[in-house]
Amino acid sequence: MKKLSLPPKLEREINLFILNLKKIYKEDLLSITLYGSAASSEFAPAYSNLNILVILKSTALSELKKATREVNKFRNLNALFLTEEYISSSLDIFPIEFLDMQENYIVLYGKDSLKDLCIDLKNLRFQCEQELKVKVLGLKQLYLGLNDHPAALREPLIRTFTSVLHILRNVLRLKNKLPPYKKEDLLKELAVHFKIGLSHWEKILASKLKKIRIGNKETEELFLVFVNDLEEIIRTVDAL
Repeated sequence: MKKLSLPPKLEREINLFILNLKKIYKEDLLSITLYGSAASSEFAPAYSNLNILVILKSTALSELKKATREVNKFRNLNALFLTEEYISSSLDIFPIEFLDMQENYIVLYGKDSLKDLCIDLKNLRFQCEQELKVKVLGLKQLYLGLNDHPAALREPLIRTFTSVLHILRNVLRLKNKLPPYKKEDLLKELAVHFKIGLSHWEKILASKLKKIRIGNKETEELFLVFVNDLEEIIRTVDAL
């Protein structure tokens, strides 16, 4: 197993979680995998979760109930319980999610359930376009109701920005590019392939990371640029 690069307290929590799940499920537990930022260099204890994929033979509610106490014991732990059958039948519906898992993961126990997953890029393009359009519609509805109060746009802008970056990483895959994991590098790579206001996007990221504080007027300006850029990206994705 690859060595974890986490604070000792969190490593102890993960080890205890694994130990207890092994006791609960025994041979019905097929694997436990850490994925996302905790399996990379981008983990930040202040706001990152420990994303853990647990593969069981069955995820019937009666089986999930057995792990309730363990799942609720640790504040940062975000456990996703799936079966191998569910994964194989869902690759066409959730290509982004499974590609994100595949990109950074560490098998903590059992078999490697992610290594051999094969994602059809046609399904990936459809999900990227769909989710980007949903994000833009949501932002426009918010602006319709909140443009008189630009301060209220700040939180949804940053929240949507974060989720959009996950989608756009996969849009780069549609262009046969391996997307950088670090958000700062990702923005630069996006600027190479799409017409985005890079300095504006970097300000949104800096605000998310609490490196700067953006005022009300600038918040609205960033909101407008972000939505306009996303609409241009959607046109590009639609043509792929």
